[in-house]
Amino acid sequence: MNDVSPLNRYQLAELGAMLAEPARAAILLALMDGTMRPAGELAEVAGVSAATASAHLKRLLDGGLLGLHEQGRHRYYRLANDDVAAWLEAMALPHATRAVPRPASRDLTLCRARTCYRHLAGQLGVALCEAWLHRGWLRADSDGMSLLPDAADALIHAGWQMASTQQLVQLRGRGCLDWTERRLHLGGALGVAITGGLLDTGWLRRAPRNRALLPTPDGLRQLAMLGVRIDP
Repeated sequence: MNDVSPLNRYQLAELGAMLAEPARAAILLALMDGTMRPAGELAEVAGVSAATASAHLKRLLDGGLLGLHEQGRHRYYRLANDDVAAWLEAMALPHATRAVPRPASRDLTLCRARTCYRHLAGQLGVALCEAWLHRGWLRADSDGMSLLPDAADALIHAGWQMASTQQLVQLRGRGCLDWTERRLHLGGALGVAITGGLLDTGWLRRAPRNRALLPTPDGLRQLAMLGVRIDP
C-alpha cells in the first residue's frame, strides 16, 4: 500500500483548487522528473507571463507542493518531496497544458516507461514490481517494500556493482499507484535506487524531451532474465 498520509476533506479541496488551474498543473508536471527549474523556464513551460508564473509558484509553495532551492541570487523550484510526486502521478494531472507532454493512451513511450519523480513507472515499472514480488525478491509489509538478498545476488550476477547492489537491501520502498496501469510500481528510496542502477548499467536511458525512459535492447534482454517482461 502507498504510505502517503491520507488527506482530510479540506486539504483535498485545496489540492483540487491548486490543480484546477492549467498553468499550475503544467508547472507541477514539468517538475515530475525530479529536476529543479527557475521561474522563467517554468513560466515558458506553462505559457504564462513571468508575473503570473510568480503568483502560481507562490500558491504552490504555500500549499506545500513545491520546495525552493536558493543558490546565490538564483532561485530554483522543485517538487516538495516524493509524497507529492506520488499524489500527482496517481491523480494524473488531467489539466496539464499542451506545452508539457503528458502521459496518455496515445503516448506509448511515456506509458511504456517513465520517471515518477525519480523512480520507474509505466508498464516496465509495474512489470518489475509484480515480477519481483512473485519471485519473492521483493517483500511487502505494513512498513512498505524491501529487496531480499536473493535479488541483490541476481543483480550482481547480471553485472551490477556489488557495493551499490548490496546497499539496496538496506533501503525501504513503497507501492506507488501507476496512473496509466492502475497497478503498483515500486517507489520510495528503494525505487529511486533501483532506477538509478538501471540507468547506470545502460539498461535504460533518458529521453531528451520528456520524462520517458527508453529501454535498450540489452536492457530488455537482461530484465527478461530477471523475470521482467513487457510487450515489444
